[in-house]
Amino acid sequence: MDLLELSKARYSCRKISDKPVEQEKIDRILATAISAPTAKNNQPYKLWLFQSEEALEKLKMTTHFTFGANIVLAVGAKPSDAFVRPFDNKNYGEIDAAIVATHILLAIQAEGLASTWVGYFDAPKLQELFPQMAEYEMIALFPIGYAAADAKPAPRHFERRSVEDAVECL
Repeated sequence: MDLLELSKARYSCRKISDKPVEQEKIDRILATAISAPTAKNNQPYKLWLFQSEEALEKLKMTTHFTFGANIVLAVGAKPSDAFVRPFDNKNYGEIDAAIVATHILLAIQAEGLASTWVGYFDAPKLQELFPQMAEYEMIALFPIGYAAADAKPAPRHFERRSVEDAVECL
């Protein structure tokens, strides 16, 4: 499958089965994540893999959107480690972490798994429960698993802007 086909096949899956995910698939997703480009290669992100029952229960205190997954991957950006553009002091930490997160979504799809980008979570509570996240801007959570048999894309998934509307040639 080429990248365009992969991108079109990926959708925000909000119903994940309890089928176990093979460790080698998780390993390839993580390898893909750390291969993502970052500004000046500063790599100002950190990933946290929630797999234990205890960690998942604590995570559920910060969001209701784990969609039945037994594995959740969190992405954070550490602003103090990021490239800062000198012209306007734009910090690239969150941008770099978003690039990593996009690689994660596509890697999950490439592995035949499902996920969605969860942005609705209580980041301060997450950092309180997991103090190792305190210095990071928490970007996203990714529930990971096999799509449930009745999972399907939301109706608006297939609505896309035209190239003519989205791109301005200069």
